[in-house]
This record gives sequence, structure tokens and C-alpha cells, in this order.
Amino acid sequence: MIQQSKAMDRLPKQFFAALVKKAQEMSAEHDDMINLGQGNHDKPTPSHIVDALKQGAENPAYHRYGPFSGYLFLKEAVAGYYKREYGVELDPKTEVAIVPGTKTGIVELCQCLLSPGEVALVPDPGYPDYWSGIAIAGATMHPMALKEQCQFLPDYRELSDATRRAAKMMFLNYPNNPTGVRAHASFFEKTVAFAAKHEISVVHDFAYGAIGYDEKPRSFLQSEGAKEVGVELFTMSKLYNMAGWRVGFVVGNAQIVNMLETLQDHYHCSIFGGLQEAAAHALNEEQTSVDRLVDMYRSRRDALVKAAREIGWEVTAPQGSFFAWFPVPKGYDSQAFSDLLLEKAHIVTAPGIGFGAHGEGYVRLGLLAEEDVLVEAVHRVGKLGLFKNE
Repeated sequence: MIQQSKAMDRLPKQFFAALVKKAQEMSAEHDDMINLGQGNHDKPTPSHIVDALKQGAENPAYHRYGPFSGYLFLKEAVAGYYKREYGVELDPKTEVAIVPGTKTGIVELCQCLLSPGEVALVPDPGYPDYWSGIAIAGATMHPMALKEQCQFLPDYRELSDATRRAAKMMFLNYPNNPTGVRAHASFFEKTVAFAAKHEISVVHDFAYGAIGYDEKPRSFLQSEGAKEVGVELFTMSKLYNMAGWRVGFVVGNAQIVNMLETLQDHYHCSIFGGLQEAAAHALNEEQTSVDRLVDMYRSRRDALVKAAREIGWEVTAPQGSFFAWFPVPKGYDSQAFSDLLLEKAHIVTAPGIGFGAHGEGYVRLGLLAEEDVLVEAVHRVGKLGLFKNE
């Protein structure tokens, strides 16, 4: 009989795998499903980036093994982007690592920074793949509550002295999935001071970095001392509609970058050179496609929020990301409300409980459908008669 490893036993249940399965089953029975439950963009990669990949694919130099840590030209493009967009200086040789998607980077960073039994701080609600990386490393997860009254920012004063001493690593994510909030400079300054005092490595997931609506989101690395305590995850997926391309970066602290590249020497031979060339092209070119994308999400956000308020759904507009975090009506928990929307309104949403205990009381909706579809989804919710205006 085949025995699986203890690492496999530790893996958390994939909440969203069950959500996807349920949505697929309903879609097979109904042709009017509206899927707002997943974070998969609905627009193609800009054509100029696709053309750059085509050109790169014809380069025979990329048909052989490339540098295990990736091509310097891509790291230089990342450093140039950070300098232009955030005023952050990065040494492309020592402070930029290339990863085959930041999902992979999350797991690998946990292996670099955590030993079995050590503690990692995670936002609650938060992206569930943080839990996976911690579990694979054999470490222990300690949730940091993100509460609406605290603008969905963790309050480090709530952590016990024992937890502060035990913590070796912290995940943060702003603009935030799932809440859609943005972090301000003073919060990141507090984070740097807290991490330095307690010797905690910070991993800031900046996946939605360019997607901000009323103010440009800040990079964690803009804060003085940030590179001394941690790194930032940066991805091509959300900004350039390149989720399927699997190109991401870990930038910041040189020691952590070196650890990650050392580990990756045992896992990967870096990503295909043509992908790296296309990613560098995207970062180096004018960012008009990104600007148009953000404008589109802003318009969708406004349409969704307006429609929700018209049916009496008291909601807060997201400040960033392409998600909305809406409260469930009285008498429902997040799973029951999400199930009701699926079964009665044929709308797929992500129940808040799937993001952690403090996600209870909310559902996440993606801005990943055309405006008329988002409005139609809200109208279907309104017909259920759950809110005062209906």
C-alpha cells in the first residue's frame, strides 16, 4: 500500500476547488450562470506582448537551457519599472528573483524562511495559498484579524508577546484580496518597525499593485527600511492579463532573494526565454494598456456598487484590486448566502469563510465580467427580496 508523506497530510483542503466544481455542475444544468467567484481575468493579453512572445519564440538561443536564475534583461526591466512607478531602487543582480508565478513563489518563500514548528502570521481574511505554503514547510499559522472597523488592516497590538516572539514570517497583501482595501504609508511604516523589532521577515503580496481607483496603491518597498525586513511579490498576471503565462518576481531583501534563487536551483531551470522577453517588453513599454485596464475595472466597480445600493444593499466600494467585498444580509452566513445566490439566482460568488474565520459575514465578487452582466447579477439578487428597497 502506498503511503503519502506527512507534508501531504498537512495540506489544507482546497476551498476554491470545491467552489469551482459546484459552479461547473450548475453551469451544466443552466445556461444563464454568472460566475463572479473566481479571480480569472476576462480580457486577453495585449497584442503587443503576444507579438513579443512570438518573436522571442523564434530565437534559437531560448530553445536551450537559459540561466537558472533567469535573464538579466528581465531583472533590469523589473528594476526599471519599480524606479519609474514607485521611486524604489532595486539592484537587478541581487534584489530581483524571477519565479514561475507568484503562487509558486509563496510556497518557496515559506520553505526559505520557515522551519517546522515555527510561526507565520497571515491576514484573516486572506489568500488561502498562504496557508498551503506554511503547511508544506511544516510551520504553524497564526491569523491576524482584518476588521472593517480597522480598515481591514491588522492591529499588531492584538498579538500576544508569545506570538510576537515566535513569529518568523508575515504575509501581507495590499491592495487586498479579498477586501479590496488599500494600505497607507503609515501602516507600512508601522509594519517595518514591528518586523525589525521582532525579527520577522515580511512578504508583501503586491499582485494588484497597479489596480487602484481613487489613489495609486503604495509599494511596501517605498517605506524606509522595508528592504531590510522583507520582500515584495510582483506579478505580470493581473496588470497585463497574463495569468496563464506564469511570470512573477520576488523583489527586495537581497538575502531572501539569494535564498530563493538557491532553492530554485534545485527546482527549476527558470522560465522559457521567450516568456522572459515578452515580460520585459511589457514592463519597458508605455503602460497605456494597464491604464485602460484600470479604467475598465473602475467603471465596472462603479456600476456594481451603484446597482447594489439601488436594491438596498449597503456596500463599500473597493479601493483597489478587481474584487468587491460585500456584507451578507441578516439571517445568513456567508456560505448559506453564497449557496442561495448560486441555486436561486445562478450567480457564483466566493463565501467569505473560505478566506478565514474573519471573512465570515461577507461574500467576494469579481469585477471580471462586463458592466451589464454585473448589473444583471445585482438585479437577480434584488429579486430575492433580501434587502429593504425590494
